[in-house]
Amino acid sequence: MTPEDAVLAACDEALDDRDVVTDPDILRSYTRDRSTGSAAGEPFAVVFPRTTDQVSAVLAAAHEHRVPVVPRGAGSGLSGGSNAIDGSLVVCVERMRDVLEVNGTDGYVETQPGIMNTELREQVAKHGLWYAPDPASKDFCSIGGNVNTNAGGLCCVKYGVTRDAVLGLEVVLADGRVTRLGRRTIKGVAGYDLAGLMVGSEGTLGIVTMARLRLRPLPPPATTAVAVFDDIGAAGRAVADIMSELTPSMLELMDQQTIAVVERWRPMGLDTSAGALLVAQTDGGHGAAEAEADRLVEICLRHGAREGYRSEDAEESEMLLGARRMAILAMEALGDWLLDDVAVPRSNLAEAMLRIRDIGDRHEVTICTFGHAGDGNLHPTIITERGDESAAARALLAFNDILTVALDLGGTVTGEHGVGNLKQFALGQEIDAVAADLHTRVKQAWDPRGILNPGKSLPRW
Repeated sequence: MTPEDAVLAACDEALDDRDVVTDPDILRSYTRDRSTGSAAGEPFAVVFPRTTDQVSAVLAAAHEHRVPVVPRGAGSGLSGGSNAIDGSLVVCVERMRDVLEVNGTDGYVETQPGIMNTELREQVAKHGLWYAPDPASKDFCSIGGNVNTNAGGLCCVKYGVTRDAVLGLEVVLADGRVTRLGRRTIKGVAGYDLAGLMVGSEGTLGIVTMARLRLRPLPPPATTAVAVFDDIGAAGRAVADIMSELTPSMLELMDQQTIAVVERWRPMGLDTSAGALLVAQTDGGHGAAEAEADRLVEICLRHGAREGYRSEDAEESEMLLGARRMAILAMEALGDWLLDDVAVPRSNLAEAMLRIRDIGDRHEVTICTFGHAGDGNLHPTIITERGDESAAARALLAFNDILTVALDLGGTVTGEHGVGNLKQFALGQEIDAVAADLHTRVKQAWDPRGILNPGKSLPRW
């Protein structure tokens, strides 16, 4: 019996027949995430556990027989983190979707990892509570994936990223052991922060089977502010000043290329002549939101915005935010695309955007830059004509140049999408040799046989 056969036998014993799949046609749907430019292999099976005990049984067998395991959620990732490798078993938690507890008194929810972000937010809202992290992909990304990539979102500029919301986790380790990390209390410093270490580990240290997430009261209605700039550099400088004076609940940017692509895909009257569009929201009761929005507009006008105003129209506000959330979908429809994810200090945001624009000109490719301007997190996306191999090669050169710009400006090669198998060499440029050694030692401690998501997340040179 081969190791793969032995693991399949263990899966058949622990799971329902319908939750163990070897059909090649179905396997193809579980070989890669949404990223482009990332490598993917062929798994021998995909399993869909529904309980922690089932995940434990599967991993214990894989550990015993040294079979590689690729954890997977909704497959909405953008760095190849859940891409299969040859000869792997894909463990997909999309059928673990139960909300286990909503505790309003202590302000947390316990949930299985397969539930979608929007679905969780809707469920806790019924209790008058709010889960803050809201990635642009919130309608089709899962909580488990959010934890594994430390996902951000449009609201994270004020309310934090996923790590800020994680109180505790239930984790199945590589050898099948189950542990609970973190706490239920708001404060707690007993031992190393192992739950925090799991967040953003991209399935390389364990499989999350329960997340205990911090909830907040529902925020008051937000006020939307809009500023239109002729120059993207001016927009970047305005962002730096806004964030030095205010704390908006959202501050998003789209450059001219992004505006044009979204308008072309779904016409909604966006001003395609604008060099950049800033869309912000402020919240707070007793007129604070309106006052902060007015101040934000003043700062934009001071930096040369051709137009700035506070929107009193809820429909217009939703349209503008919808346009920002639709950016990637619009680019997918237009041609081949290669999405980057870099972050720089806000003081260097203007220079980063100008240098990214120059990279597009130099390599003769279209780069659409959009993202979470309030925390310096940009998503420059390179679009080329489908099937144009020459343009695709230039796109890869542009992609790497963008990473270099981020590092030159004191930033990082990934703000929220993760390393996966797309940015391992870039990670090797960002961290020093001592940090790389620590990464390797942590991986060995948690996964001594190296079966969990091998070839992902760690630095390469």
